[in-house]
Amino acid sequence: MSGEFNLIDRYFSHRQENRSDVQLALGDDCALLTVPTGYQLAVSTDTVVLGVHFLADANPADIAYKALMSNISDLAAMGATPAWLSMAISMPKFAQEVENNATLGTDDWFTENWLEAFCDSMFTLANQHNLQLIGGDTTNGPLTITFTIQGFVPSGQAMTRSGAKLGDWLYVSGNLGDSQAGLEVILDPSKSNRPHAQYLVQQHFRAQSRINFSQSLRGLASSCIDISDGLTSDLLHILKRSNVSARLNIDALPVSIQSCDFYGSMAQAQQAALTSGEEYELCFTVPDQYKTEVDKLEATSNENFAKAYCIGRIIAHPELTQQPEIQLYLDDKLLNSNNSSKLLTGFDHFKS
Repeated sequence: MSGEFNLIDRYFSHRQENRSDVQLALGDDCALLTVPTGYQLAVSTDTVVLGVHFLADANPADIAYKALMSNISDLAAMGATPAWLSMAISMPKFAQEVENNATLGTDDWFTENWLEAFCDSMFTLANQHNLQLIGGDTTNGPLTITFTIQGFVPSGQAMTRSGAKLGDWLYVSGNLGDSQAGLEVILDPSKSNRPHAQYLVQQHFRAQSRINFSQSLRGLASSCIDISDGLTSDLLHILKRSNVSARLNIDALPVSIQSCDFYGSMAQAQQAALTSGEEYELCFTVPDQYKTEVDKLEATSNENFAKAYCIGRIIAHPELTQQPEIQLYLDDKLLNSNNSSKLLTGFDHFKS
């Protein structure tokens, strides 16, 4: 591969103007930054790996968007505003730099055009969120991309997983299940003939930002998490950190018309909505006194399809277990444990 400094200069440097809070960015041993007075710094790191999060034939622009949106979504879960970004990327050699073509193997797809498309998409999304790349690292190896994102949240106003209380209402911020349907098309091309298949693939790679919507929840939501591993899996994180349980109404789950058509039934679309990973919608809880105000957010958000959908309520632990639990209801009836267990398995990167 071209020398590290030449690569950085060609693809990553000189792509953005410095933010006012960035005194020194790319080109030195460290970045020098200023956190505004009255704000806390929110920091998150995510890694995407070839063969785990995407396949070699995936569009590099989609990979960049999805990888960065995963980090942006973490900031949204805290109610933070994006500011700075670091990236560490391990890359195979460019195909044109390998002398013996017989050794190319599965890396023959990795070209300068691939990296250029990746960077163009990454910087486009970063610029949309006033997010500046301030540093990182490059090395040779299997394709692995790690982003560390940093943002600001007013001191004491960050939304966490640990604030849910008995009687709080349970919400999500948009349709669920599209990402799983899109992934099914990617993994099983025979499903590409189903209705809306390509739309759902696009939804898998191009989740909508919820940054603006999340900031409108500050001071209203008692807890929040972004849905990366599936609604039920991520909701359990809130329940465990808050030491509560939840009633979840399956028939209140927001699902798209496209998902229903793809699966052929509302029931299958609802099951996908329960477990679909990498949705990057928000799951949050709201005290009863703020419910009316949060419900009004349905008409005021300027982000595509962002609405406050009430899907259940926070309840006490079952008497027998006294452990955090999700109780699934359908048509106002509690499902038995056998039916519930089939619906509660979320996305796991180590099993997929």
